[in-house]
Amino acid sequence: MAKWKGKSRGSVLGMRIYIFILKNFGLYASYFVLLFVALYFVFFAFNSTESVYFLFKKHLGYSRTKAVLNVYKSYFTFGKIQLDRVAIASGLKHKYTFEFDGIQHIQNLLKQNKGGILLTAHIGNFNLAKHFFDKKHDHTIVNLVVTDLEHEEIKNYLESVTGKSAIKLIVLKEDLSHIFEMNNALQNNELLVFAADRYTEHAKTYTQDFMGKPVKFPQGPFKLAARNKIPVLFVHIMREQNFHYHFYARPYNPEKNEAKNLLKAYLENLEMMLKKYPHQWYNYYDYWNDFS
Repeated sequence: MAKWKGKSRGSVLGMRIYIFILKNFGLYASYFVLLFVALYFVFFAFNSTESVYFLFKKHLGYSRTKAVLNVYKSYFTFGKIQLDRVAIASGLKHKYTFEFDGIQHIQNLLKQNKGGILLTAHIGNFNLAKHFFDKKHDHTIVNLVVTDLEHEEIKNYLESVTGKSAIKLIVLKEDLSHIFEMNNALQNNELLVFAADRYTEHAKTYTQDFMGKPVKFPQGPFKLAARNKIPVLFVHIMREQNFHYHFYARPYNPEKNEAKNLLKAYLENLEMMLKKYPHQWYNYYDYWNDFS
């Protein structure tokens, strides 16, 4: 995997424009503007466009023409998901429907009183997790383990518009103080959420085949779960047609608690989701070292 710079695409200015259009002209007008924004990124975000093209062409087996067309669709879908997040939190939740697929696995996990680890990825819209937990699990505290420190400004701006999320953030820090926060959360029977498909520069990694090519993944989430026998779920929140969001939760039930076996199972689940929702994969860099 090419080195991830720790920076996700987006800016405060872009968010301000989206929110202005959304509040003054409505959701459909926002989607209309997005048609042109997505086209802009196809031509002027060359590195990310190339990486998405290789996803469709090389790893999903699309023809060249079909791959090009689906790059545009990928950008457009990404934009819709960002707009949905703001719209739902700004009072338009009634326009959307939500499907709870496997929510009972979270209930079963919490009954074990060991806390739990939810493994997701940069796919779909896990930022909407608040809206799945608010009514179903008011007692549950969800901690999202993050590294995107440079996006504090975007997070703060969104909170000024939509209000604070019920989901807590645990930020990975060089002084390792995050370890104590994670241990405390688990002792309190809380949930830790890791987007485990990326690693930071100094992280220890495993190498495992994913979508036909070896990729590096962070050891931390997998070792934490395996060594401490913490219950694990694979979770994703995916956008479907007609303003519908589908929450998936699938349990990991190993014969042996080994980190590499957990990683393999995680990638099998992730590959299935990526093939089902190919336009909702948001690693906009040379993830498989296809052209670096």
